[in-house]
Amino acid sequence: MHLEFEYGTGKMGAELPDSTDVFITGKTVKDPQCLPQDWDSLYAATLDSIRHPIGSEPLADLAHPGAKVVIVIPDIIKGGTQPTSHRRVAIRACLDELFANGVKHDDVLLLFSNGLHPRTSTAEAKQILGEDLYNEFAATNQIDSHDSENYDDLVDLGYTPQGDHVIMNKRVYESDIAILIGHTQGNPYGGYSGGYKHCATGITHWRSIAAHHVPRVMSRPDFVPVSTHSMMRDKFNQQGMFMEEKMGKKFFCCDAVLDTWSRQIEINSGWAKEMQPIAWKCADKRTYVHWAEKKYDIVVMGMPTKFHYGDGMGTNPIMMMQAVSAQVIRHKRILSDHCVFVIASYCDGWFHDERWPYLREEWDVWNSDEMNTLNDMIKYGEYFATNEEYIRKYRFAGAFHPFHGFSMMSCGNLAEKYLSATYIVGAKKPGMARSMGLKTRATFEEAIKDATGKYTDGHPNILALPGAYVSAVPHLCMKDPSQNSHYRDDAPAHPCGC
Repeated sequence: MHLEFEYGTGKMGAELPDSTDVFITGKTVKDPQCLPQDWDSLYAATLDSIRHPIGSEPLADLAHPGAKVVIVIPDIIKGGTQPTSHRRVAIRACLDELFANGVKHDDVLLLFSNGLHPRTSTAEAKQILGEDLYNEFAATNQIDSHDSENYDDLVDLGYTPQGDHVIMNKRVYESDIAILIGHTQGNPYGGYSGGYKHCATGITHWRSIAAHHVPRVMSRPDFVPVSTHSMMRDKFNQQGMFMEEKMGKKFFCCDAVLDTWSRQIEINSGWAKEMQPIAWKCADKRTYVHWAEKKYDIVVMGMPTKFHYGDGMGTNPIMMMQAVSAQVIRHKRILSDHCVFVIASYCDGWFHDERWPYLREEWDVWNSDEMNTLNDMIKYGEYFATNEEYIRKYRFAGAFHPFHGFSMMSCGNLAEKYLSATYIVGAKKPGMARSMGLKTRATFEEAIKDATGKYTDGHPNILALPGAYVSAVPHLCMKDPSQNSHYRDDAPAHPCGC
């Protein structure tokens, strides 16, 4: 069969055996039915959720004249920007409820929770909020983006009982009402976005994030395959509840379960501790897809130049390895013990220095003397995280925070741990791919032939994942849950049965 896979800014064709199984996100197995996507229907469903929250007082009961409110909003990385996106509908519904109960317009701040991601630009803010919301708040400086290096706008809460250093946004800490607009969407880091993951990663400091986005957490056996029963998820919850304890108030969450096209399937509001498990019950139906009837020996994908974290992710070696490992984390349940990935990528060495100014230096260190394992490299985390020039570029020049590179490397290490090999097809600089520990071939056909001879019995089960890096992919599972025999499946029973 002939299939087309993403490659750079275009496509690369592949002739695959007719026995190849193909999974296309949102089509091979349809998502649960989304809510009607007209504004009025979504607004009504969101308002109903806000008025009937889980484990929390309704927002109307929290609101009062003089209350200072911060609405915390995910950045551009995920969640959709269509006119009826969850962010736009939920912000408007929350504002209407606040204003109807005495809160003044001037007492509301819209804060983007970018964490270590680039601070939200004006263009991105307009794209996320839409012209009406943006214009309503921008002229009075009521829109901002979290700056994890502005110590005048941070508060040090100390350490959780588990030893995590929690430093958070000061305006959220001092607010009377802190609202988290989130997405219950499958995420290889801790199972889902939204809930306590939102505050633990979005409005904190690199030292807080260094408690969970590091090898001692991400190399544990409970991290792969992805689940909500991992130490990483526990740390999100611990840090979020520690913030609530120190603030003397709970976050009011309004989270939407999203489908492949970022449309709302279900909306849940309330206290994250009680709301998350209920939201996950619905989200599991879309995210943990029990589809595979066999384990796969070879998985074929295509990596574009631009996806998820931005342009250059599919060419920058450290970001490439994170992207490869993210698919391992999601799909480990259906991979054979000797599985091989075959991925088309330009791999031309474009680091996109404006967005990731530190990665070229991190890559050079990684390729220097005696850097044989990730533990040899990770000791440089604080060195890069405190580099003043890289911090200035994060704060004022649209760059990722330098510690973000170390969280990416901590993930990128997992492909080597769990795969027998990764082949990069069509690399413009194949030597760079080989220096990453990857194999290189000019075509899919050559790579599959080589992998078949070296890592299989000659009759491999092959899975093709077109669009794997350009859609909100689910976590593929075995159709028979008893075959999902991995560490996380020994955890307490999960609603999805996997």
